[in-house]
Amino acid sequence: MITSKILQGIKGKGRGAIFAPSDLLDLGSRASVDQTLSRLADQGVIRRLTRGLYDYPRINPRFGMVQPAVDNVGHAIARKDRCVLLVSPAAAANQFGLSTQVPSKHVYKTDGPTRTRTIGRQVIQFRNASRKTLVGAGQKSGAVFQALRYVGKGGVTDSVIHKLARTLTDKDRDLLVKQSRDVPAWTQPVLQTSRQYRAPGHFKKPQRVWGFLRQSSRKISGCAGRSASSLRSHHLVNI
Repeated sequence: MITSKILQGIKGKGRGAIFAPSDLLDLGSRASVDQTLSRLADQGVIRRLTRGLYDYPRINPRFGMVQPAVDNVGHAIARKDRCVLLVSPAAAANQFGLSTQVPSKHVYKTDGPTRTRTIGRQVIQFRNASRKTLVGAGQKSGAVFQALRYVGKGGVTDSVIHKLARTLTDKDRDLLVKQSRDVPAWTQPVLQTSRQYRAPGHFKKPQRVWGFLRQSSRKISGCAGRSASSLRSHHLVNI
């Protein structure tokens, strides 16, 4: 009875789902869940990724079990260990299209211990980080902060602004503004409260966006102590 409930629960998650015994404790005691998962893994129904972590693997008709996505594994480990997780600056930049370089290493910032986990051929590194670095972890705002760290203070261009801004929802923008006080000061002009925000799908035409940015930059260019990049970046939440 317990086995059928657990199997039904796993199948309900769908192929590709990654889970730990703790995710199934509403279906039975820890001992019964552990025993059932071990038995299902031995039968090839599920796959043991590492100690205390399993998946219900996707099946390729030609190649058999498909390796799980590294990002899914990383988040599953963090959930299992009750840690927060933040993507690396390089990975965030690639995610938003700011870099075409795919990071060769899978690195995450976390409030947990620094360690390395090997899942099959995949090596995942978890690096302990300060609370300030982890602002926005688990939310799109955290990835935005990391992407800005990747491009750096001098690397904020009109193109960077637009690529970031076009992915943001109202909720994302609100979070960016609320959390901006805890990130490096040079990023704050990028994250100012938007008063002219247009929902996704209602952006100005590209040429008008850049004209607006250039015009605004010229108007403010005489202000002391403001770099050209920070003037442009002021409009991330305004387009």
